[in-house]
Amino acid sequence: MRRISILTVILVSVLSYSCQQNGKEKMPYKLLKEKEFIGQLTDKGIKLFTLSNENGLSAQITNLGGRVVSLWVPDKAGNFADVSLGFATAQDYYDAGERYYGCSIGRYGNRIAKGKFSIGEETFTLNCNNGANTLHGGPTGFGERIWKGKQLSPSKLEISYKSADGEEGYPGNLNVRVLFHLTNDNEFKIEYFATCDKTCPVNLTNHTFFNLAGEASGTINNHLLMINADHFTPIDSTLIPTGDIADVSGTPFDFRKASAIGSRLDIVNQQLKFGAGYDHNWVLNQNGNGLFHAATLTEPISGRTMEVITNEPGLQFYGGNFMSGSDIGKFGKAFNYREALCLETQHFPDSPNHSNFPSTLLNPGEEYYSICVYKFTQKQ
Repeated sequence: MRRISILTVILVSVLSYSCQQNGKEKMPYKLLKEKEFIGQLTDKGIKLFTLSNENGLSAQITNLGGRVVSLWVPDKAGNFADVSLGFATAQDYYDAGERYYGCSIGRYGNRIAKGKFSIGEETFTLNCNNGANTLHGGPTGFGERIWKGKQLSPSKLEISYKSADGEEGYPGNLNVRVLFHLTNDNEFKIEYFATCDKTCPVNLTNHTFFNLAGEASGTINNHLLMINADHFTPIDSTLIPTGDIADVSGTPFDFRKASAIGSRLDIVNQQLKFGAGYDHNWVLNQNGNGLFHAATLTEPISGRTMEVITNEPGLQFYGGNFMSGSDIGKFGKAFNYREALCLETQHFPDSPNHSNFPSTLLNPGEEYYSICVYKFTQKQ
C-alpha cells in the first residue's frame, strides 16, 4: 500500500507540473520580447523587464524613461487586456508625437511657469519645452533618460538615475530610485526615493495612459471616475495654476460621486476651455500623512476597476485631449482623441511659485518619498 501511495503522489505531481506548463503555453496574452523591443538600438543600454504575480497579471517596463510598456489585468469574466498604452519597439518611443507614454517624470512633474523659480534670493532658469513654460522636467527630463535597472524578484523592479547638478537648469546632484512592484493583491505599486546635495524642488510621478477596456479600445468618456477631492486648482490659458484653490461644488470638476467622464464635457466652462477638457490638478482630501484613497476608475462593460492610493496631496487627471491618432500602439491601432487618460499622483503644478501650495523643496540630508498604488479589481 505504501508503494502505491508513493507512486500515486509522484504521478499526481507530474500531471500537475504538466498542466502548469501547458497553462503557461496557453497564456491568454502575448508579452513583448526584449530582443524585438530593443531592435537596432542595441548600443543604448535599453532593456525590457517583465513583472508578474500569482494571479496572472503582468507588467512590462523599460529603462528607457522608466516607462510602463504594458499592464495586463483581467475583467469580470477573467479575460485579460493590456490597459496601458505603449509601443512594440523602443524606436517607436523616440518617434512618437506624444513623448510621455508611461514614463517616469522628473525632476518636476507637470508645469513650472516661465521656467523660473526662486529659492531664497537665488533665481533658477529652466529649459522651456511647453511654450513659455517647463513641462515634466524639461526637453530632456527623466522620461528621455536611460535608467539603470535591477530586477529584484519576479514581481519587483528597481530603476535608478543620477541627475547632475544643473541638468535642465535644476540645482544639485539628485539621486533617484523608483521601485515597481506587482503584488499578489493585484496592486501595481510605484515608490519613489530621492536625495539631493542642494535644496531643489522635486515632484516625481508616472505618466501611464490608461484605458480599462484595453489599449486603443475606444473612448474613455464612458469610464466612471470618482476623485476624492473637494477642491481643484484652476489654471490660466497656458495651463499654469492661478494660485487659487477652488471648490468643485456645482462645477464639471465635481467627481466626488462616480460620474461618466464625458457626461459634462459639453458644459460651457472657462476651465474646460483652457484645458481643452480635463487637464487639471485636484486637491485631494488627505487623511493624515499616510496612504489614502485618491480615486476610483471603472470601465462599466468589462467591470475592470482601478483604485488609486497615494500619500501625495494632488492628482492630475488628464483626459487625452491632445491625442490625435498619429501614434500607433503595440497592437497596430492608432491612439485616438480621448481614448486614454492619466491619473498622476503628485504635488501641485508650479508649486515653487505659489507659497500657499504644499512645498516641493527637498533639502540636503532629507529623503524624498512618494508612493502611488494602482489596485485592480472587478465589478460584476
